Amino acid sequence: MLVSRTSELYESDKKIEGFSPQTLKEYKLQSKLLIQYFDDVNIESLTTDRLKEYLAKSSEHLKPSSLAHRIRFIKSIFRWSHEEGHIPKNPAAKIKEPKQGKRIPKFLTEREIEHLREACITPMEKSLLEFMFSTGCRIGEIVSLDKNCINWSNRSAIVLGKGDKEREVYFNIRCEIWLKRYLDLRQDRDPAIFVTERHPHRMSIGQMRYIIKRISSRAGINKEIHPHQLRHSYATHLLNNGAPIDVVQSLLGHEKSETTRIYAQLSGSVRREFYRKYF
Repeated sequence: MLVSRTSELYESDKKIEGFSPQTLKEYKLQSKLLIQYFDDVNIESLTTDRLKEYLAKSSEHLKPSSLAHRIRFIKSIFRWSHEEGHIPKNPAAKIKEPKQGKRIPKFLTEREIEHLREACITPMEKSLLEFMFSTGCRIGEIVSLDKNCINWSNRSAIVLGKGDKEREVYFNIRCEIWLKRYLDLRQDRDPAIFVTERHPHRMSIGQMRYIIKRISSRAGINKEIHPHQLRHSYATHLLNNGAPIDVVQSLLGHEKSETTRIYAQLSGSVRREFYRKYF
């Protein structure tokens, strides 16, 4: 069976399993790169040595995290191909991921958050920034959120997270005020909670990232700021204020507690800085 046909069947299977559109998009890209390197050959012709050669070439221009992602895809598609009976042997079974040091996520200080707030001009910018920071949502979760998912009575929203898992997130009074102002000013009928400024329709991830970049440029903060840093900042803020790690894990929608513990390390480093400053 050709690699292209194998990829189509694999992606269809993962779609049935409930994988997110973003994950499926990434799988499609990895399949395309695999076909570009080997041509559209029969998948049985790809041996362990040939796959290692491909990954060695990839390592020349990829970060360890990106290389690890590529290896996980290859291991997954070949394991699936073997289990489905498309290949008699799994050539990727013994391929290992590169070792990666655990990096503490970058976060914004309370002062930097205030600078971002001051740099917002429109109710849309103010409500988007406040919603990102006070809910800790992933950008993909906000993009797909509809107005009817908001519960104003307890300042909460139901978002669709990774693996199509729903969870309830909460926002503060400041966010509620700006969100209501923004929605009251809108004259479109689009169901999305955030829409584009011109010809209103649901914002894309790229458009939302651009808005945060635009705000941070005005704020004059001397660092590159992206939406996920607001999520990191949300988690750090909760932990610094004494929130139990299992509560933070639930609010962030993390499946594994190990993922949340990275923020606990970060929180500890912040406390050490305060200790050394004041003691």
